[in-house]
Amino acid sequence: MGHVLILGATSEIGGEVAARLANHNIVTLAARRTDALDGIASRLIDGGAVAVHRLFFEADDLAAHRSFVEKAWANGPIDTVVVAFGILGNQDECEASGTAAAATIHTDFTAQASIITEIVARMEAGIASGDLKPRDGIAARIMAFSSIAGARVRRANYVYGSAKAGLDGFLQGLQDKLHGSQIQLTIVRPGFVIGRMTEGMKPAPMSSRPDEVAEAAVTALDGRKAHVWIPRKLALLAWATSFTPRWIWRRMPR
Repeated sequence: MGHVLILGATSEIGGEVAARLANHNIVTLAARRTDALDGIASRLIDGGAVAVHRLFFEADDLAAHRSFVEKAWANGPIDTVVVAFGILGNQDECEASGTAAAATIHTDFTAQASIITEIVARMEAGIASGDLKPRDGIAARIMAFSSIAGARVRRANYVYGSAKAGLDGFLQGLQDKLHGSQIQLTIVRPGFVIGRMTEGMKPAPMSSRPDEVAEAAVTALDGRKAHVWIPRKLALLAWATSFTPRWIWRRMPR
C-alpha cells in the first residue's frame, strides 16, 4: 500500500491520474476548492482506494508550502506525488499588465518550483529516516507537467510558454540532481489538451483528451521513464521547431 498526493486535484488531468493510481493506495487530494472534490473522492473509493483525504492547497502561497507538506505527510509517508496544477492565463491581459504576466509565471513556474523543492526535501528526509523504503531501488516518485509550449516559446502565448520553458529547465536540472538517488522524477510534456482549460479555443494538431494524457503519463511513471511526450509524435515536432527560421516562427499560431 502506498500514499499518493495529487496537487491540483480538481483539474481534469489531476483527477484522471488519481483514478489510475488509487487502487490499493491512500490518496490525498489537494486543491484550493476542497468542496469540489466530492466527485473525484467517490470515484477513487469506487476504484479501490484504501482511504481518501482532502487538504486545502493554495499554490500561490509560497510561505505555506512547507507547512502544507507536513500536513500531507501527517496521514502517512507519501511515496508518489503528482503536480497537476497550473493556469493558461490570458495572453492579451498579460501583454497589457505586468501584474497579470507575473501572476501567470508565478503559478506555472515559481509556485511549482517551490512546492516540488519542499516535496523532494521531505522525501529525502523520509528515505533517510526509513519511513520511505525502496522497492527495486526507488522509494518515492514525482510526476510533474511541462508542455509543448515550453519547447520553443511562441509569440501567440509567450507568457505561458516562457513559464513552461522555465519549469522544464528546472525539472531537468532536478532530475540531474536526483540521478542515482531513490527518488524518480517523470516529466510529462503534453500538447494541446481538449478540456476546461482550453474551452472555446480551436484544438491544435495532435491534441489529446485528459484521460489520454493521464493514461500515457501513468504508464511512463510506472515504467520509470524520465519523460514522456503526449502524443509521442509530438517529440518530433518539438525537435523540428528548433530548425524553424525566426521570421516564420514569430507568425506561428497558438
